[in-house]
Amino acid sequence: MQRKINLLLLCFSLLGGGIAFVLGELLLGSRPYDLPSILIIGIYFAIVALGIGLGALLAEMISPRLNGLSWKQRYLGLSWKLLPLTVVILFGVGTLMEFVYELNFGGIKTVKNVVMVIDDSGSMQQSDPGNSRYAAAQALVQQMDTDNQVAVVTFSQDAAVVQPLISLRSTENREKVSEIIGSLQTTEGGTNISGALTEAMNVINTDSGASRGAMVIMLSDGFSQFDTATELNEYKSRGIAVNTVGLALDDPSGASLLRDIAAATGGQYYDVTDAGRLGEVFQQIYDRLGDRTLLTERSDATADSPYYAVVRILALMLVGTALGIGLGIIFDNRHLAKSFGIGGWAAGLCAGLILEFGLDGHSVGDTLVRLSAVLVLAAIISLFTYVVPVGEGRLSRRGRREAAAAASGSDGFHSPRRNRNSKGF
Repeated sequence: MQRKINLLLLCFSLLGGGIAFVLGELLLGSRPYDLPSILIIGIYFAIVALGIGLGALLAEMISPRLNGLSWKQRYLGLSWKLLPLTVVILFGVGTLMEFVYELNFGGIKTVKNVVMVIDDSGSMQQSDPGNSRYAAAQALVQQMDTDNQVAVVTFSQDAAVVQPLISLRSTENREKVSEIIGSLQTTEGGTNISGALTEAMNVINTDSGASRGAMVIMLSDGFSQFDTATELNEYKSRGIAVNTVGLALDDPSGASLLRDIAAATGGQYYDVTDAGRLGEVFQQIYDRLGDRTLLTERSDATADSPYYAVVRILALMLVGTALGIGLGIIFDNRHLAKSFGIGGWAAGLCAGLILEFGLDGHSVGDTLVRLSAVLVLAAIISLFTYVVPVGEGRLSRRGRREAAAAASGSDGFHSPRRNRNSKGF
């Protein structure tokens, strides 16, 4: 038993992890065949296992410092056969951990109802002369999932429900909502944000689905008297986020109010100076709708939940441990499985902390955070053989039988078989 480091294995593991990260990011971005996030995350971790495992295996094949030359001569073929098993293990563990992470506890509901609250006051003639807000709302309706329900509330001096909650399961309903939004026009009057949010809550209360959560997207370009300490109580008690969009706000008090409404309800505030960007912003809000995976920022009611923070970190620790043990299985070495497994536990802890405190919803920043987590997994596992000593020791029966046979064959010389036909003196 010795403490060893294979620097080539470290380099190849990092390289393999980097390549796997790129493939995983392409998977996250494209979501082929509309696969559920549970499978997407499981496949992501399986790709990471394949990249790191392949890199480690190639490094030991070139320079067998950890397993020894005898492994390369006798068991290299077996290691190639065991590589897919590690990939399957990581897929299973990753899928299971994502399933647990997506479970709703403490009365949290998956957001399925979206209420769009659109400012139609007279000032919109200057802020949005081309009525880009209506086009943006129409585009969002076309992009929503079939299990969503949508409603539309407009407001100026008064607030009105122009479209109650309606399911988007059918194409006819989508077209109906789109036509209603397309028929809207800018009116005269002030900005009654209080009345708008009251009507939005009335709409939400019409839904009888106990398991369906809701959120609000509110667009405005003005300011009105609004008491965030009292008028948002129902939103806060029910965990309903109000995402606010401030369009071409010259009055800083308007931006401050919208920012306070979003912060008080767990939503996000978006400051938009060009009405042409509203479609992009609406889509960004929707893309964050109820997003809760191990590899992305929580953007639902669990955003600040310490429970889900702990679950994510524990999940990454289990994924890291499984990856380390899987590498030990590839090399058919129980000592490496122990060393890599303990290293994987430590690496998973670090990766979990990086993801939990690094993800912030910005695409470029989150991409770099995930890259850091993958490289930390590869690096710590590779270096942990210097912390936990390793030696030869087969995991499989086949390996032990072959080792025993090789040992017995080299213990001594066998006497030649006596020739019974020969005659002696």
